[in-house]
Amino acid sequence: MRRNRQVALVGSTLLAIGVALAAANLRPAVTSLASVLGDVRASLGVSTAWTSLLTAVPTLCFGFAAFLAPWLGRRFGMARAVALSLLVLTVGLVLRIVDGPAAVLGGTFVACAGIAVCNVLIPVVVKESFPGRVGLVTGVYTAALAAGAAVGAAFTPGLESVFGSWRPAVGAWAFLSLAALLVWLAGARHGLSARPVTRSVKAGRSLLRSPLAWVITVFFGLQSLLAYTVMGWLPQILVDSGVDRTTAGLLLAITMVLGVPVSLVVPPLATRWAGQSWLVLALGVLSVLGVLGLALAPAAAPGLWIVLIGVGMGMFPLALVMISLRTSSGADTARLSAMAQSIGYLISAAGPFAFGVLRGATGTWTLSMLVLVGLLVALTALGWVAGRPRTL
Repeated sequence: MRRNRQVALVGSTLLAIGVALAAANLRPAVTSLASVLGDVRASLGVSTAWTSLLTAVPTLCFGFAAFLAPWLGRRFGMARAVALSLLVLTVGLVLRIVDGPAAVLGGTFVACAGIAVCNVLIPVVVKESFPGRVGLVTGVYTAALAAGAAVGAAFTPGLESVFGSWRPAVGAWAFLSLAALLVWLAGARHGLSARPVTRSVKAGRSLLRSPLAWVITVFFGLQSLLAYTVMGWLPQILVDSGVDRTTAGLLLAITMVLGVPVSLVVPPLATRWAGQSWLVLALGVLSVLGVLGLALAPAAAPGLWIVLIGVGMGMFPLALVMISLRTSSGADTARLSAMAQSIGYLISAAGPFAFGVLRGATGTWTLSMLVLVGLLVALTALGWVAGRPRTL
């Protein structure tokens, strides 16, 4: 009996730790640089256009690079494909601090390419290696992802003060990705050939012709649009309403930190029910109330609006677990994950840009926020359909 790269990874405790550590690295590459972006721009002497391009690179790369992930998983096996993506992430984090503007852009692109592959393949590992604990392990995965985002944003400015430069502060996150790579190499082991991976009888059918696949894809894209719009513009919305910058930054951190407990609750809850439509509706209502509060009375109760939005952003872990729940095999999960995340992240890339354009055209945030409410209603409707108990 030999270990086979086409057989599911053995669902050990060490593999679960590797999944959590890999997830913890999927956002610091973005939030660490964003938290010191002003200093990066001043140090490099770059234009506003360059800065805008840098902020657009992650979502664009997530979208385009995700198309390669299923092929990498089939070609190298899940253990090697995820390890390769973590290595690429580590190299990218180092490359972007060694030189000028071109290196920062190129290194960010390389790092985000590694992240994109992990984004697609980790949910497949969860489904295949932990079939009886999909909700629990997905919850741990998304909680670690949210924690990594918050830690990257919160600690990088402090590291910059300690080191006296943004370069070592941003580059230090390569040590975290290297640690994740080492744990992954130790814990990721394919099973024996007597335990084959389940193959879908519909594997040859293009998901582009599946209405359910498109519903899940647009659902994923709209929830990502909401998340990146909030991360990009929330502090400025609060500052324009009279909240001081320190408090605005703290409130943004709260929205990210709320993702940890929400991620630990939502996926296990979703897997207990055959359908998830009512859970989508509950999260959608909370998000709409939070955004409406920010639009109509932002300074009246900013903490309440932030909590509502933060809990409502539980749509992200719910979208990930529904990718597993709406598929019947690991092969279909990989294909749907690639489709949803590639096209979905490309959809989300337009959100922060359009949100800011509307603000510039109208002079207020009201129209932008009302458009966001409309998108949230559409998101909830799509989630209601995606949550019905059936598979591709």
